[in-house]
Amino acid sequence: MSKLKIAIIGAGSIGFTKKLFTDILCAPELQDIEVALTDISEQNLQMIKAILDKIVESNKLPTRVTATTDRRRAIEGARYIMNCVRVGGLEAYADDIRIPLKYGVDQCVGDTICAGGILYGQRNIPVILDFCKDIREAAAPGAKFLNYANPMAMNTWAAIEYGKVDTVGLCHGVQHGGEQIGEILGAKEGELDFICSGINHQTWFVDVRLNGRKIGKQELVAAFEAHPVFSQQEKLRIDVLKRFGVYSTESNGHLSEYLPWYRKRPDEITKWIDMSDWIHGETGGYLRYSTENRNWFETEFPALLEQAGKPIDVQKRSNEHASHILEALETGRVYRGHFNVRNDGAIVNLPADAIIESPGFVDRFGINMVAGITLPEACAATCMASINVQRMSVHAAVSGDIDLLKLAVLHDPLVGAICTPEEVWQMVDEMVVAQAEWLPQYADAVPHARERLAKATVKTRDWQGVARRQVRTIEQLRADKVQAAE
Repeated sequence: MSKLKIAIIGAGSIGFTKKLFTDILCAPELQDIEVALTDISEQNLQMIKAILDKIVESNKLPTRVTATTDRRRAIEGARYIMNCVRVGGLEAYADDIRIPLKYGVDQCVGDTICAGGILYGQRNIPVILDFCKDIREAAAPGAKFLNYANPMAMNTWAAIEYGKVDTVGLCHGVQHGGEQIGEILGAKEGELDFICSGINHQTWFVDVRLNGRKIGKQELVAAFEAHPVFSQQEKLRIDVLKRFGVYSTESNGHLSEYLPWYRKRPDEITKWIDMSDWIHGETGGYLRYSTENRNWFETEFPALLEQAGKPIDVQKRSNEHASHILEALETGRVYRGHFNVRNDGAIVNLPADAIIESPGFVDRFGINMVAGITLPEACAATCMASINVQRMSVHAAVSGDIDLLKLAVLHDPLVGAICTPEEVWQMVDEMVVAQAEWLPQYADAVPHARERLAKATVKTRDWQGVARRQVRTIEQLRADKVQAAE
């Protein structure tokens, strides 16, 4: 096998980059390679490079790690390019949560659709298309772009339709949902099989089997309601299972903001969420979690560097798809996973141009999707609402059409359940003005948006949401970690 190069864009996401890197090295054929790290933060680059170098040295591997803020240089000659960027960082992300709250839109995550996810896509897509240009011009022929960044469907859609690059979107929602089902059914390793299909973060377990026996709705409902933890953390998700007949991959908090029914009124939100962890519905939960993680990595870097000296345990290889895809493409060992790709008939009752998340198999011939899946009608209807928003959002991001952007936000299921058209128009103006430095395609629209805001008539409020928590200090994080370990 010829020596290959893998580039990771946004490699300053220290914990995730370390996981991807360690997973790759679990395959012997993927050890004598170059991994090129690139990020806009020189400080983060040097931190993650020191950790990865320590892993290589401690395990006596031939792997070469390079780091540069010159993205094109990192991409040059790469056969695989992974994307982990968050354009605008936590500063812009804070506005994705803060501004919609002024208009009554309470999001847990805000990175897929809803007001925050749509604006996140507007920031990401121009940068994604720059990545694609570099890949077309400088990467190895036939290079594959593996996108891990949210909003998953919008980013992947833009890279395929406008970037003209061989792209697959990767997420771990299916794996986590499958782990939950396995736990409630008492499945041992290798006993649970399932087909999960839909769109990213709205993927549905349409066929679940335990040792070949098909598991129906009532058995799943009973098992979830009997579980001492999931019965409390996943109340909304269980309610959707009861009504739709199939379980959703996405967490309680994520799923709540993709639907128009559960977060539309403050009194309803508290009925459905659980505050034991951010992912179960906390207002701005992922923003808090991400902020704490950033602070933790910066403060605890010496300890993280020391931990990198431990031997790699191949038994602890994660279920993130990337390393398994690379191994299958490079060695021919078949890998089955769930991938985000253009539909083109794989799911018969969703549009051909939509980015779906569905089963596929990988070998030397590429990613081969299972075709002919039909979603239950309610699942398809829910997916369609998001697909229509995603399509408008992608086209708005590429064209810089602020009116189309407003229509995309207007048609978002949760925003539409809460806001009037006038409120949506003003909210989008406010978000575009606040994030102007990351939205070059709207440069001509920003001055007009400012003028409209100066004459704004829609009343807003300073609202922290129904279930907001403060960012924990490093001392609090340490104490909580010690308590959790006991």
